[in-house]
Amino acid sequence: MSSEQTASAPNRRRLERMEDLVSLCARRGFIFPSSEIYGGINGFWDYGPLGAELKQNLKSLWWQRVVRGRTDVEGIDSAIIAHPRTWEASGHVEHFSDPMVDCRTCKRRFRADQLDGVACPEAPKKRQVVDCDLTDPRSFNLMLSTRIGASEDAASVAYLRAETCQPIFNDFKRVREAARQKIPFGIAQIGKAFRNEINPRNFTFRSREFEQAELEFFCHPSEREKWFEHWQAERLAFHRELGFDDEHVRTRPHEADELAHYARAAVDVEYLFPFGWQEIEGIHDRGDWDLSRHSEYSGKDLGITDPDTKEHYMPMVIETSVGVDRTCLALLVDAYTEEDLGDGETRLVMRFPKALAPLQAAVLPLSKKLAEPAHALEAELRRRLNVFYDDAGNIGRRYRRQDEAGTPFCVTVDFDTQEDGKVTVRERDTMSQERIPLDGVARYLDDQLSA
Repeated sequence: MSSEQTASAPNRRRLERMEDLVSLCARRGFIFPSSEIYGGINGFWDYGPLGAELKQNLKSLWWQRVVRGRTDVEGIDSAIIAHPRTWEASGHVEHFSDPMVDCRTCKRRFRADQLDGVACPEAPKKRQVVDCDLTDPRSFNLMLSTRIGASEDAASVAYLRAETCQPIFNDFKRVREAARQKIPFGIAQIGKAFRNEINPRNFTFRSREFEQAELEFFCHPSEREKWFEHWQAERLAFHRELGFDDEHVRTRPHEADELAHYARAAVDVEYLFPFGWQEIEGIHDRGDWDLSRHSEYSGKDLGITDPDTKEHYMPMVIETSVGVDRTCLALLVDAYTEEDLGDGETRLVMRFPKALAPLQAAVLPLSKKLAEPAHALEAELRRRLNVFYDDAGNIGRRYRRQDEAGTPFCVTVDFDTQEDGKVTVRERDTMSQERIPLDGVARYLDDQLSA
């Protein structure tokens, strides 16, 4: 047993306060405020070296499960700005709004439907926002606009996309024909979307710029229920693969009065954050609303003619929409663990699923005199893994830094390595250590990471 290991399992605590996670994310470079040197900009966040890798690993897993692992789904990468008629057809220009009120005292704005339990920022210990001097609610459109070209007239106005699905509907006919797909099939993409939220909050959970991973699956009207059930099961299995257990992830069907006007059914996949159960993915039966509206506004028939029966119909759409940033936040919350190791010693460890960890391994030479074999090992591992090299400080502190980064394996090159040709591999969660032949480390890590 190494000096790190305890005779009994350490006492573990999950994340209870979001402030602790926000602090870790800034300190270790997962996520921090955008434009931080200017004081930040509300509702916008930057992903640092560890956060960018975590997010990329999440997106890669989604792409593998939803696109590359299937023969009936095609992937695209559409422009962020679409023709303005797109958003008129989708209803966003007319209806995409939240109710807003202004406080006449502090001059702040609040969502009128989210005032319950919110303390007044001016006097949080004295009154709630509902007791402030508020204006009557009015609609506030969430679309972020911009201008195209040099002119300043109304014809130059365009919108940053509020969701990634609408370009998929625009491209439906082109992709179906180019990929020679037949109904049923799907089109998926991952990309940025923008909403001018009145009150960004809960760290990255509700931001003004965010990323979505969306699939629109097109099917015959007679099969919509079958595919709605199919995608619910597929998506819940995906979240299980992320390591979310029954206590922290659930599905919640929408009540009739929650459904969007175009939807016949909807189910949220929710995660239990410190601030409560919140949606990280939505699965929706959108019917033929989108294709019908884009057919009407573009003048192009997006319907399908069955080559055998000659039936002409508008496909139904089953949508799965993942909030990439929200799911990244759930991964961070789920991984955060504080452990008592005994004798007053504690450690903070991010228990990411090994395949999703930002770094897969760290190479730690016990001395800078061992740099040559350690750098050679690092170079070999970098061919297939994301590896960190650290020769600063004592080995205990280096282990703790990698624990906070969530690195599953630390490989220590020591003075015995030159004698026995072996290194010590330390596993993150159990802190167990094993001597492995130097020329077998890459294969060992491959096996462990794919297990």
